[in-house]
Amino acid sequence: MTTILDRPRPAYLDRTFGSIETNGIRLRAAVQGQGPLIVMIHGFPESWYSWRHQMLPFAAAGFTACAIDVRGYGGSDRPRDASDYDAQTITADIAGVIDALSPGAPAILIGHDWGAPLAWDTALLYPDRVRAVAGLAVPYLGHGKTPFVDIMREIFTKRGKFFYQVYFQDEGVAEAEFEADVRSALRRMYFAGAGEGLGSWTPDKPADSKMLEGLPDPQPFPAWLTEDDIDYYVDEFERSGFRGPLNRYRNFERDTAFFAQRADNVLHQPALFIAGERDLALNLIPGADLVAMMKRNMSDLRGVHILPGIGHWTQQEAPEETTCLLIDWLATL
Repeated sequence: MTTILDRPRPAYLDRTFGSIETNGIRLRAAVQGQGPLIVMIHGFPESWYSWRHQMLPFAAAGFTACAIDVRGYGGSDRPRDASDYDAQTITADIAGVIDALSPGAPAILIGHDWGAPLAWDTALLYPDRVRAVAGLAVPYLGHGKTPFVDIMREIFTKRGKFFYQVYFQDEGVAEAEFEADVRSALRRMYFAGAGEGLGSWTPDKPADSKMLEGLPDPQPFPAWLTEDDIDYYVDEFERSGFRGPLNRYRNFERDTAFFAQRADNVLHQPALFIAGERDLALNLIPGADLVAMMKRNMSDLRGVHILPGIGHWTQQEAPEETTCLLIDWLATL
């Protein structure tokens, strides 16, 4: 059977790159297709490229697919100060992308890893600009009174165990470790978060360990991430460095204080959640049912999908299944 993706595609489905001025900076964006806007927001350590499998199908389904490099990454501007990467600032970046590409009409947001909370929070803070929102890997839990990193210190650090987000707090430490050998660092982190890595992202090691200690570098790498894919990511991080990406982790206190000012943290847009069965992000808090907690913070959650055998890199490890689930959800809007 011939599908739309088997036929010669019109020129408007070709991918283009450009810079978008927003919130005082410039963001690189890959754009494909015509129609209602979808903005895709990547996580750490990734780039727009993590959405490479979704862009053409979204465009072929009648949407403008836009995958950005979040500030600090790839071809986007890279402010130096950690305070330039708080949620209030980056959600304003995303709102500006919507204004630039879809003036007067709200967009659909899809985020993965750090991109998921950024998508959830942009929908919360800019409800007039976001018509629907989907998150991959990281559920929406609302906003509590205790910074997340402090909760992790109680669970891990005070018991003498390593936790990567605590390790990321000291400026320059993780940067030096990762930038000493970018290829090795990325390979180890990608594998540790994958379904094949069986959750080795946070191994049982002493609190004063380094991030990459104990993380395997498999040869060959699992087929979902090719050597060409790895080459692309390596080039991006050798250009940008890791300071901007890691600065996002240094804003838990600022973010908690900012959202504490809000009375209502419930999301009201049509929403979707997809995650891998082996994703560590669903099991960070012992005994907590994060999916159940998410449902209490949304008024229009239209689906929760847990993909068997898949780890953290949802849309890359399971591109066809993830894309189909997203397109089915888009059809309900």
